[in-house]
Amino acid sequence: MPGQEKMDTETLSMILDTIDKLERDKLTLEKKLEMDRTGEFPEELIRFMLGPDMALHLIFIPAEYGGLGAGAKEIAIVSERMAKADLGIATSFLGICLGMDPIRVGGTPEQKEKYIGRIAEEGLIVAYGVTEPNAGSNVQALKSRADRVMENGKLRGYKLNGQKQFITNGGVADLYTILANTPEGPSFFIVERGWDGLVPGKHEDKHGIRASDTCALSLEDIFIPAENLVGGVEGQGLKQANKVFGYTRLMVATLGLGGGMASLERAIKYSKERVQFGTTLAEKQGYTHKLLVPHAVQLEAARAYIEFVAECLDSGEESREVEGSIAKYFTTEAADATANDGIQAFGGYGYMREYEVEKIKRDVKILTIYEGTSEIQRNIISVFRMRETVRSKGNFYSEMAQEAAKLPEDCGGPLLSRAIASLNDVIVAARKAKLTKQQYIMVLLADMMTWCEVANALSRKASNYGGEQQRSQEFVKATARLFVREAVEKVYTNGMKIGFGCGERLDAVASVLSQLGVATAFQGTLTDMNLVAAELVA
Repeated sequence: MPGQEKMDTETLSMILDTIDKLERDKLTLEKKLEMDRTGEFPEELIRFMLGPDMALHLIFIPAEYGGLGAGAKEIAIVSERMAKADLGIATSFLGICLGMDPIRVGGTPEQKEKYIGRIAEEGLIVAYGVTEPNAGSNVQALKSRADRVMENGKLRGYKLNGQKQFITNGGVADLYTILANTPEGPSFFIVERGWDGLVPGKHEDKHGIRASDTCALSLEDIFIPAENLVGGVEGQGLKQANKVFGYTRLMVATLGLGGGMASLERAIKYSKERVQFGTTLAEKQGYTHKLLVPHAVQLEAARAYIEFVAECLDSGEESREVEGSIAKYFTTEAADATANDGIQAFGGYGYMREYEVEKIKRDVKILTIYEGTSEIQRNIISVFRMRETVRSKGNFYSEMAQEAAKLPEDCGGPLLSRAIASLNDVIVAARKAKLTKQQYIMVLLADMMTWCEVANALSRKASNYGGEQQRSQEFVKATARLFVREAVEKVYTNGMKIGFGCGERLDAVASVLSQLGVATAFQGTLTDMNLVAAELVA
């Protein structure tokens, strides 16, 4: 993953201060609304951010190629902050990182030195050319072809033909990494702007992230020199793409966290200003406990899980595809729900463009779609966790439940342990009854798995949290207790659907769920919501 060496605190603070200044000076509300209205890519602004005065792209680039060598945790923090400023701009930057990834994980030393070095030094805009009109999230269904060009019996290069769709930075990029079929299988190629046959389509007129450039690409007999085959070996493309899914999906999750927090913070500020019937909205439970607290809890849970996955990646663990899927699925859906209620929180004003929350909602929606839809993520989560459960003979979740039981009660540990153990038993029962052949069952299981694993991360964070960030220890513990109750509710409700709503009655599931103690699990809910609400609007 990008730069597993840890960035020093001073450098990280300087980068965050730079983004703060950028937002104040060049991303004012008026400017953001204008970019949204026109739907034009602000190339001058992006080039400035890539230029020597800011060089924000260097956080993505390993130190040996002229970058800052930030770890996944630091990049997540910076990406969240950038998304809070504007999601369209943040998406353009993510596109640069994503476009560079095939070279970073699969390129030859010469390719890395040449192209990553150029990205660092020249501030190149990069595009990732994978998605196709009829393939969508199914990368293996791609139709683009790279046919060998031979000369005197030696491979001289490739002729590239095909169509790409929904390519971020596609119309403005200086460099492209494009996936196409070769005789030995899918492979990435490095293509430079201006090469004959590379034809960007029209800039798409989008629902949200309108400041981000998105277009189709036509590939018409583009000649690619043999040395621009990433890695120098055909058929490595899917392997290279899979190698970074854990990381890239985590980065999309951080954008969701930033977008969700942008909406939530505006709603909190508004709640303290708006007076109705003699008191502010911040003093009304009908407002705080519906429109603020549930979303603050889910975003706190998302943050804890993002931090967990980032730490795994920074420790050198590359195979975290499922964790990346959980982070992306949970966080982007939580952000979308937060942004939706952000409009509701402003009442009629929320529907007006000048208050920005409706723009944030439109921007956030794409996060549940690009880099693999929420539906694709749920499929990945359930299939791979099912395999892990079978491979470990049930120990994957049973060991997680045992570890959760050791967490303090005021962090939700014992209750979470019961939820995870029940999840494990439901998985086993559903598989034994052959219900897991039904996709709907796998979707139900995916949600149970996601909520339990995210709750585990938040409970662990709460147990070790010392109030070193902006929230108090009591706040984080209260969010952990509240979210563990959400996980219990998800396990119980989805478990009942599996046990009684899908044909065969599974009495074993009913027995398992009865041991959850749902009736007592929700004791203290209102007290915890009051605590969270009080700190949010303090």
